[in-house]
Amino acid sequence: MAVKRPDDFEIRRQHLKNLTDEELEKRFWQLAEEIVKPLVEIAYTHTSPAVERSVLLRMGFSSIEAKAIVEGVQNLGLLGKGAGNVVYRLAKKKNIPIREAGLLLVEGKAWDEVPALF
Repeated sequence: MAVKRPDDFEIRRQHLKNLTDEELEKRFWQLAEEIVKPLVEIAYTHTSPAVERSVLLRMGFSSIEAKAIVEGVQNLGLLGKGAGNVVYRLAKKKNIPIREAGLLLVEGKAWDEVPALF
């Protein structure tokens, strides 16, 4: 036996029925922002080694290089700052290309400079 849902559309739309298309669109985006806001907040405060390796891969590092950088960042307790951010800040401080800064870290060099970047 199929369950039939009562049609309550007219009741549910009362608070929206007098809005213009522009007002409806604005309301839609306000609600969408409300829904996504907690997810964005979590993204700013939570990460994982897998996410950080993925970022480094997109920055042009190999998976082996990315793994070494993420492990170093983790060892310094800076994973929450972002491994890509660590490489970027080191590159800016040393005025060298991002790839070069990352390779320094892979080689075990310049880790002593990293904490001071934050």
